[in-house]
Amino acid sequence: MTGQMVFPFAHPPYLAQGLGGTRARSTSESSAGRLTRRGGKGTALAPRVSPAAIRLPDPRALPFEIRFPPGYPRIFVHEGARQAMARRLELATRCPVLLSVTDNFREMLSSSREGGVLRARVHHMFLDAPAPVQEALVRYLVDQDREGSLVVGQYIDQNGYRIRACRPVSTPVRTQGKTHDLLQLYQKVNHTYFGGTMDALITWGRRGKAQKPRRTIKLGSYSAVERLIRIHPALDRPWVPRYFVSYVIYHEMLHHVIPCGQEHGRRILHPPEFLARERMFRHFERAIAWEKAHVSRLLRAA
Repeated sequence: MTGQMVFPFAHPPYLAQGLGGTRARSTSESSAGRLTRRGGKGTALAPRVSPAAIRLPDPRALPFEIRFPPGYPRIFVHEGARQAMARRLELATRCPVLLSVTDNFREMLSSSREGGVLRARVHHMFLDAPAPVQEALVRYLVDQDREGSLVVGQYIDQNGYRIRACRPVSTPVRTQGKTHDLLQLYQKVNHTYFGGTMDALITWGRRGKAQKPRRTIKLGSYSAVERLIRIHPALDRPWVPRYFVSYVIYHEMLHHVIPCGQEHGRRILHPPEFLARERMFRHFERAIAWEKAHVSRLLRAA
């Protein structure tokens, strides 16, 4: 796995089939051999079994061990998807292609021609991109197509959450509070609304310096460079309901998957797509009503 990053969303059955197929055949062949050779004086030979009658075990059910080398990365490349993309590039360039899949956090794409060979490097997010995006990717890598560049850039913005953190977390991660367990709530929200695909970290934030009277409070924040969600410790109170803490977590998780918008040169933290997704939270109306009713108490607890 050195030199090639791997696609994190490879389907486990596919990997199991690829790694276990040969092993499944050898197991069946050795079993058949024991059936035909197990005999001797006073022992009847077992009937020879036709190869067509031997049922191979489902390779997806075979146990296998995956050993990771120390350090980064620890994700898988879907080799079939990589080869399919390389074939797209070969058809467009009519020359050999050396395609590497990366997990970079700054340079998502690069290409060069050397000795009649196209050398391309693409981020793993493009391996399962929709066909129109992959077509735009090919046009951009091969011809530096401007329209293709716009499509690719938009796709990168939409999938920024799949880019690994470019800076380590600067503070210790602490999820267990006196009242609420952030990790437990985060995992439930992740499973319910994101299919368990979110990989951001979460922690209780630090208390700020005392300010009286306090007029505002930031209940949560998201750091893209650390891929870290921080929740204000004022929410770690027995009178703060779990559904409200879950709502704040959900809000910050949306920042992890939905990029900021742009309007008249201004950055929009909550574009229309964000607001629409936010209302999908099961207790959205209830959480907003609770916040309005208890904002003064939260300010005093901060």
